[in-house]
Amino acid sequence: MASTPHPWLNPALTVGGLLPLALLAVQGPLGQLGPNAIEAALNQTGLLALVMLLASLACTPVRLVTRWTWPARVRRTLGLLAFTYACAHLFTYAVLDQGLAWRALFDDVVKRPFITVGFTAWVLLVPLAVTSTNRWVRRLGFPRWQRLHRLAYVAAVLGVVHFVWRVKQDVTEPLIYGAVLALLFAVRVGEAMRKRRARAAAAARNPA
Repeated sequence: MASTPHPWLNPALTVGGLLPLALLAVQGPLGQLGPNAIEAALNQTGLLALVMLLASLACTPVRLVTRWTWPARVRRTLGLLAFTYACAHLFTYAVLDQGLAWRALFDDVVKRPFITVGFTAWVLLVPLAVTSTNRWVRRLGFPRWQRLHRLAYVAAVLGVVHFVWRVKQDVTEPLIYGAVLALLFAVRVGEAMRKRRARAAAAARNPA
């Protein structure tokens, strides 16, 4: 059996991707996150969740444009890293910031739109993380699994909206992430249209 190319890629990505989270876990108790450690942790975990999610969504467009195959092999790892940081973001807010005050948490989710969309994005990522294994691909069938995992785009859109509403004033940075997401989506739509035209041309050449 041929060996997998670049077998170090996913382990290295996992270690490197979790390093910022480990630093936060060390720096927080040592008081090295500044005067508002919880806000710093919220900002870093939220940003890293969005970055990892966009990176996972970039894998297929990069493969389509460059014809490289390795991006497809790191997509799942990037997606799970995005979910890990989204969970860390939620944990920081619910446990460290709100002290698990369930009534206050419920009111925030219901009444504060930027928390509503952020929480909804996290909820959408849960089934994607659960069904990320090969066993779930076989269980659902690839077409159904693929349709389910398109929710990642919805989660990313909600993540950008959450970011825009979080910063309130200078929205330059979240809009940059929004532009990146729009570009990735445009590449996927362009590829879908190309395949549709190819199928139509093939059908015209070989009528039933």
